[in-house]
Amino acid sequence: PVTKLFLHYGDLSDSGQLTNIIYNIQPDEIYHLGAQSHVRVSFDLPEYTGDITALGTTRLLEAIRRSGIKTKFYQASSSEMFGAAPSPQNENTPFMPRSPYAAAKVYSYWMVKNYRDGYNMFACNGILFNHESPRRGETFVTRKITRGLAHIIAKKEKKIYLGNLEAKRDWGYAPEYVEAMWLMIQQEKPDDYVIGTGETHSIKEFLDEAFSYLDMDWKNYVEVDSRYFRPTEVEYLQADYDKARKELNWSPKVSFKDLVKIMVDYDLELLNLPSPSLGKEIIKKNGLDWNKDYKLILSKHP
Repeated sequence: PVTKLFLHYGDLSDSGQLTNIIYNIQPDEIYHLGAQSHVRVSFDLPEYTGDITALGTTRLLEAIRRSGIKTKFYQASSSEMFGAAPSPQNENTPFMPRSPYAAAKVYSYWMVKNYRDGYNMFACNGILFNHESPRRGETFVTRKITRGLAHIIAKKEKKIYLGNLEAKRDWGYAPEYVEAMWLMIQQEKPDDYVIGTGETHSIKEFLDEAFSYLDMDWKNYVEVDSRYFRPTEVEYLQADYDKARKELNWSPKVSFKDLVKIMVDYDLELLNLPSPSLGKEIIKKNGLDWNKDYKLILSKHP
């Protein structure tokens, strides 16, 4: 078979290595998704988070500049940068970060803008609100819920332990957000874009959707554990993605309720449990293949 993916060992703390990799490969497009990306962990590891999440971006930008190659750079910014700022949040909303992770992402955001302006570099910030899929890490709240639910059905666990159930987030489907990343890089000029759904839902609502999908009441299976609370909470995030809609012709198609069904179905099937299978139908309807790890088919963008 023809090899389409090559892995190169790299470390965001090693600028020399990053420069060598970029110079040797000379990629047309770079998507910088690497980070210490867990908000709660960033309070326990603030220095490490700053080194990898913030300075790691600078090292990549410097690697591009030093190598002298012409490439397009995408930076994964985060809605966490908005923190306590009023909703809905768009590209003009001031940042009010409330975690070491968010502060590191704000630093990265401004470094991208500085390299874009100072060195005429094609570099974009994608300010993505929460994007979920069955590939979400098991320590993140959405996957923790759907995986925990499946394990309860399988009688492997009895409870799910969570933190702040009142926190509200703008949750979307990750493959659609990857398409938005790609679209940013295809524009004639680099710019920054907010990507989200324009809706916000609490963790309680996510629990309601997940458990009611299987005719269960989450209140019988979920307990609040203070260990999962953050020292400073972000209570409410909601995207205003009007700029992306107009300039990228991008809008989300998978609804919040559909997203939950997709994730529940997947975690049930991982344990060889029967599922309602509505998530499968949603996947197929949106041009994705359930059996190929949700690979996004960009046939409309050849």
